[in-house]
Amino acid sequence: MAPPILALQGVGLTLGGKPLIEAADLVVERGDRICMVGRNGSGKSTLLKIAAGEIEPDKGERFFQPDATVRYLPQEPDLSGFDDVFSFVVAGLGPSDGDYRAHYLLHALGLTGNESPQNLSGGEARRAALARALAPEPDILLLDEPTNHLDLPAIEWLEGELASLRSALVLISHDRRLLQNLSRVTIWLDRGVTKRLNQGFGDFETWRDALLEQEERDAQKLDRKIAAEEHWVRYGVTARRKRNVRRMAGLATLRQAKRDAKKSVGEVKISVAEGKVSGKLVVEAENVSKSFGDRAVVRNFSLRMLRGDRLALVGPNGAGKSTLINLLTGALEPDSGTIRLGTNLQMATLDQRRAALDPNATLADTLTGGGSDWVEINGEKKHVIGYMKDFLFAPEQARTPTGKLSGGERARLLLARALSLPSNFLALDEPTNDLDLETLDLLQEMLGDYPGTILLVSHDRDFLDRVAGSVVAAEGQGKWIEYAGGYSDMVAQRGAGVGPAAKPKPAEKKPARVEAPRAEQKRRLSFKEKHALETLPEKMEKLRAAALRLHEILADHELYARDPKRFNDATALLARTEAELAAAEDQWLELEILREELSG
Repeated sequence: MAPPILALQGVGLTLGGKPLIEAADLVVERGDRICMVGRNGSGKSTLLKIAAGEIEPDKGERFFQPDATVRYLPQEPDLSGFDDVFSFVVAGLGPSDGDYRAHYLLHALGLTGNESPQNLSGGEARRAALARALAPEPDILLLDEPTNHLDLPAIEWLEGELASLRSALVLISHDRRLLQNLSRVTIWLDRGVTKRLNQGFGDFETWRDALLEQEERDAQKLDRKIAAEEHWVRYGVTARRKRNVRRMAGLATLRQAKRDAKKSVGEVKISVAEGKVSGKLVVEAENVSKSFGDRAVVRNFSLRMLRGDRLALVGPNGAGKSTLINLLTGALEPDSGTIRLGTNLQMATLDQRRAALDPNATLADTLTGGGSDWVEINGEKKHVIGYMKDFLFAPEQARTPTGKLSGGERARLLLARALSLPSNFLALDEPTNDLDLETLDLLQEMLGDYPGTILLVSHDRDFLDRVAGSVVAAEGQGKWIEYAGGYSDMVAQRGAGVGPAAKPKPAEKKPARVEAPRAEQKRRLSFKEKHALETLPEKMEKLRAAALRLHEILADHELYARDPKRFNDATALLARTEAELAAAEDQWLELEILREELSG
């Protein structure tokens, strides 16, 4: 058996006096597809840096094949020292690599290569670093959150690019769909220790839950054994003054085992403050248009949102998703058309830019508004420290300025503040940014139980499939179209993901329609053609009625969440019915034209 190209064994690292990683193992063989998962702050990025040779561990061993090549994508790349992006990317190529791949990757990621590193946004710097990592096709790719700052077209392109590479892959990501489609091995970093599942991410959650259940059973057994031994210490030696030394030592060992058996890291407890019931109509937009200069962002857009709807906006970066959500919530005035908001609306919003956070305000003041130690959720007051714990903040962080929080912590703080406000209408712009997988699960459950109306923007395909009842997609040049169902349903109906819609396949070349016959031929309609002309109108009416019934079924925005099979069956049947109707209409039109030509 060939040795691995990279191996970590018993790796440990302590930061700030606290062990972050205690006993981590990682073995990478050629062609591996490994995803690394764990809670935010569990040490995934640190372990990837150790694997890349960026950090030396306090203990353990790191083995790396001397002739192997590795490329590492950090979360915060450094482009200093380079005149432009192209020179930064080319510097990552090997001696035998050509520049053509650098040009290809930069173009695919929306960069020219002429950009100055000093003027790049955070997202552009990440895309440049991604191009540098992918360009040489190394033996091992170590990617830390490669989808951060990428829009849906770029994420789907990246997924295809990674799937086509021969490089071994170690991937950290919060994008479930990406992990499911690419991984074949899952490494779970939990409380400083790694556990390996030789299956992809699709099987991870079932496996993880089984491990945690077994751990809980073991903890209960240990508690019972300690209770039994303590009972003996108190009551089992009343006839003797001298304790049984062995039994006492055994009790001490059990107590130490209980102290060492660290509890699983806390779970986010997400609840939402519910407001009054809104009117049935929540938002109505009629022929709304919005332009910035010569660029039309929204053009002649109409929409009705009713109470309880879950509507998602999707599109490439720059398509105007944030503009549209601001129009629909009344934060932005349209150039033309009308937007009407319903009655009794209590709106809670989440801004993707995190601009709403005062970097100098403390965490506690941000949650309470200042001057109080209490947060009110659904009429019940809760101490701010307890509410912080629900979102995995330590009590000592109460006086921490928000400017010193990590990206994931800022995301949780904004979410905690938005959900503490009484609401019946949630407008969430990129709520999944920087959230770990467990927090995403709980957010999805909360949104599923939320009795009000939800309007959201997200690039997370799995999140959209789980939450959205309908999707409004950017079609380009200010045009937006609504599709029933989640993201996968939109792809099925549209024929493509976010980006240009799939062009219809060219129809098979049909025999040229018979020209009007010359007088001497006296061409007439055949019996079959006459019968089709007589029966096709009735057939078309039946197909239209069937399509209408299916549209009514799919108009139920809760159908997908309640009965996914029925929704999928209805969607497929509707597609077949409409295709059959279009074919019947084409056939009738051709025969009617032929009849007129023959009679003329």
